[in-house]
Amino acid sequence: MAHIHLCWELGGGLGHAGRLKMLAQTLLSRGHRVSLSLRDLMHTHTLLADLDVPKLQAPVWLHQAVGLPSPPGSLAEILLHCGYLEPSALRGTVAGWHAMFELLRPDLIVADFAPTAILAARGMGLRSASVGNGFYSPPPGRALPALQQQAPAARLAASEARVLQTANALLAERPFERAADLLLGDRPLLCTWPELDHYARPEADVAYWFGPNFLPDAGGPTPQWPAGAVRKVFAYLKAGHPSHAAVLRALVAEGCHTLVYMPEVAGGAQPPVSRPLLHYAAGPVALSKALAEAELCVCHAGEATLAQSLLAGVPLLMLPSHTEQFMTARRVALSGAGYNAALITPSSDWRAVVRQVLDDERYRSAARAFATRHQGFSQRRMNVELAEALEQQLV
Repeated sequence: MAHIHLCWELGGGLGHAGRLKMLAQTLLSRGHRVSLSLRDLMHTHTLLADLDVPKLQAPVWLHQAVGLPSPPGSLAEILLHCGYLEPSALRGTVAGWHAMFELLRPDLIVADFAPTAILAARGMGLRSASVGNGFYSPPPGRALPALQQQAPAARLAASEARVLQTANALLAERPFERAADLLLGDRPLLCTWPELDHYARPEADVAYWFGPNFLPDAGGPTPQWPAGAVRKVFAYLKAGHPSHAAVLRALVAEGCHTLVYMPEVAGGAQPPVSRPLLHYAAGPVALSKALAEAELCVCHAGEATLAQSLLAGVPLLMLPSHTEQFMTARRVALSGAGYNAALITPSSDWRAVVRQVLDDERYRSAARAFATRHQGFSQRRMNVELAEALEQQLV
């Protein structure tokens, strides 16, 4: 069978590694040889400990470019911050990928937000594919969409031209036609649903919508709710968001019995709000069990939490922390299944926001309709479909 190398280069968190783990397990079960290159080997070690495949450090850009647009107005401007400003700067990272591929001799490169892996594969004549959500799997055959509405169109066009020029300077033949090709590879596999697509592509423009690829919880202990809990809310919040304490105080004021997972508190930090109605989990919560009882999910619009909440028919109050999450929250809000609180400040009337999402039946109805549309969605079946699509690239 084939040797398939799975790559993760850009982006943070455990979501990328979790997605690649499930795909790796499926490919292994089908008789393929699998290896991984990861942006972060330390934080992913426990997650991937039971995956018996070679795990290597991905060649990544470690330096800081100055004088570039901030925040980035497009994926091209994100790439400018990651080495794509000058061919001389990018050459070393590409050489690292070349050396890795020469040692591993893979038959297929699969990229999860790994544009330089795709660039290196193209230079070596290796086949490539990409797996990813809508954010870093942009529409093919066109300019990269704007991430910031106020970003000048001329600036975005110049940034995209610069990225394309830098990438193609490192290719002796088969230059990329568009910067989007750096993120898509030879076969893009879009892992989202039309309702959640960051770029609102028409449903007919995509050959197949695989659905969001997230690592489901492994069961875990039964969630511990506050004593006498009636109106149950699950909240997954991080201390870095300026409104995390304000929304917890609002939940208490509205009489919500809230199960809170905050990584910082689970790691030993003091809770930002201590009230009898709040129970802080000592570790990650089994979402399937928590959401089966919850009336509302409060989160930062991260893909895994958001998708599982919608599949459970639970409406969302979303506090996005960065551009990708804001775009996701905006799509959910447009579907009616949640409230995008991106513009709500810590001093705002959070109690009114909480009351609105809990008491307006339209949010709950939209979330349940969403769950009905995607009833029967299976991560196992999805990864089998991804594996079958990748196998077609090997023919």
